[in-house]
Amino acid sequence: MTTAQALLTFCVAAGLLTLTPGLDTALVLRTAASEGRRRAGLAALGIGLGCLVWGAAAALGAGALLAASHTAYVALKWAGAAYLLWIGLNLLLKPRARFEPGAAAAVAGGDLAALRRGLLTNLLNPKVGVFYISFLPQFVPAGADPAAFAFGLAVIHVIMGLAWAAGLIAATAPLAGLLRRSAVVRWLDRVTGAVFVGFGLRLVLDRR
Repeated sequence: MTTAQALLTFCVAAGLLTLTPGLDTALVLRTAASEGRRRAGLAALGIGLGCLVWGAAAALGAGALLAASHTAYVALKWAGAAYLLWIGLNLLLKPRARFEPGAAAAVAGGDLAALRRGLLTNLLNPKVGVFYISFLPQFVPAGADPAAFAFGLAVIHVIMGLAWAAGLIAATAPLAGLLRRSAVVRWLDRVTGAVFVGFGLRLVLDRR
C-alpha cells in the first residue's frame, strides 16, 4: 500500500466514523442548543485536543510495538482485528433505533468550562485510545515511520471532527432533527459497521 492509498483509505474510513453520531456529536449539539455557538466551538476544540492526546499515546505505543518485533506486531494485529470486528458486528446486527442529542447534559460554566468538558469527554474515555491503537497502525504504509505517520492520521481525524462540528453548530436544529430519524441512524450504524468489519478482516488477512 502506497502512502497515497493509505491516506485515501483512511480518510474514507475516518470520514464515516466522524459522521456516525455518538457522544461527541451529542455534546456539540447540546452545547450549541443550550449555550450558544461559541461554547459549542470550544467544546469541539476540547474534544479534538482529547483525541490528539490519545492519538499521540497510541502512535507512540503502536510505533514502539511495530518496531520492536514481529511477535509484537502480530499480537497488536489480532487484538485490533478482534476489537474492530466486535464493534462492526454490533453496529451491523444491533443498529440504534434513534439518536437523542439531548442525552448529553449541559453543564453550567463559562468558556473554559465548555473547553474542559469537551477535553474530558474524550480524555477520560479509554475506548478512544483502544480504538486508535487498533485502527491507526493498519494504515501505516511500508517504509513509513509508524509513530509519526500514525500521529499524522490522528491529526487528520481531528481536523475532520472539527469540520463536522462546525457543520453541526451552524445547522444545529435541522441536523439534530435528522439524527433523530431511525432510518438515518440505522443506515449510518450499518455502513460504519460494515466498514469496521472490512478493516477487521483486512487486519486478519494482512501478512506484513
